[in-house]
Amino acid sequence: MNQYRMPVVWSPATRGHDPQHEVWVGVATSGTEVPARVDTILTAVTEAGHPVHEAAPQPDDVLARVHDPGLVTFLAEAHERWSQGPYAELVGQRRVVPYFFPTPAMSAGLPLRPAAAVHAEAGRFAYDTMTLVGDGTWEAARAAVDCALAAADLVLGGERASYALCRPPGHHATPAGYGGSCYLNNAAVAAEALRAGGHDRVAVLDVDAHHGNGTAAIFYDRADVLYGSVHVDPGAGWFPHFVGYADETGAGAGVGATRNVPLPEGAGDDLWLEAVGGLADWATAQGCSALVVSLGVDAAADDPESPLEVTAEGYRAAGVALGGTGLPAVVVQEGGYHLPTLGGLVTAYLGGHGETR
Repeated sequence: MNQYRMPVVWSPATRGHDPQHEVWVGVATSGTEVPARVDTILTAVTEAGHPVHEAAPQPDDVLARVHDPGLVTFLAEAHERWSQGPYAELVGQRRVVPYFFPTPAMSAGLPLRPAAAVHAEAGRFAYDTMTLVGDGTWEAARAAVDCALAAADLVLGGERASYALCRPPGHHATPAGYGGSCYLNNAAVAAEALRAGGHDRVAVLDVDAHHGNGTAAIFYDRADVLYGSVHVDPGAGWFPHFVGYADETGAGAGVGATRNVPLPEGAGDDLWLEAVGGLADWATAQGCSALVVSLGVDAAADDPESPLEVTAEGYRAAGVALGGTGLPAVVVQEGGYHLPTLGGLVTAYLGGHGETR
């Protein structure tokens, strides 16, 4: 058995986002999506022998096909607008936190205007209070996009697979919204880049513990990019709560191009790997010529966000299953928050994906 050393793409700018804390049910709690994630993973993949490349800045054209320009502009400008306001002096808050959300229940059909105050305008784009914007957030999120694009370029250039060490993660970022610790959708950008590079049909397969509502929304009415996800059942009270159910299969031209496999809490390796294998078979049966793997390792047993109790061996086996499709793949980092085991889980997956017989 030979071992393929998957090239890794990263950027030092991805360390710059420091959420400091999250606001959950009105309480400031310690952030889990911390800068140390980057170095923990980088050390592990380097020690495992994967060649490491630093991403160069990439143009905005692919990003513009994924996200509404209003979201991109807001994220680029939000912290500067916040810092010009009274928030640090009045309440000691140096990060952008929405407090007001113009939901349909609020507007009740009335016409909406842009809010003058940034603490209200933030609620136009953010859909939770956990995803704060600090002074390095935009630069980190944009650098994560660069990593995804550079990894896609490697695959388009002939590599059988590449790994984008993206941070912050992205699969909860919708066309015009951010949340779930995600700001820009790195996996969707990678899929669009593969499409632009000549792949007629691409599958995004998401193994994060939570449903990637953002990726699902971006491609929900399209047939050229499939979205398949295995995740903890949102009906059991897990994020993203309102979506991620098995009967969500796409709309319009995209009917049948979305597949959700919600699992019960504590599912463990057997049920999880059965679902991963099913998604791999589905992607190949649907005629996809390339994969994007949203690699969240927060389904692992030690993870503070974990409801599924997947083991490191489970992640290795998932890599074998998805690598076994024979399709060129861009692997994009999503969740995974337990620093002592994070690097080992990522390298377990990469090692499995790179196995050849």
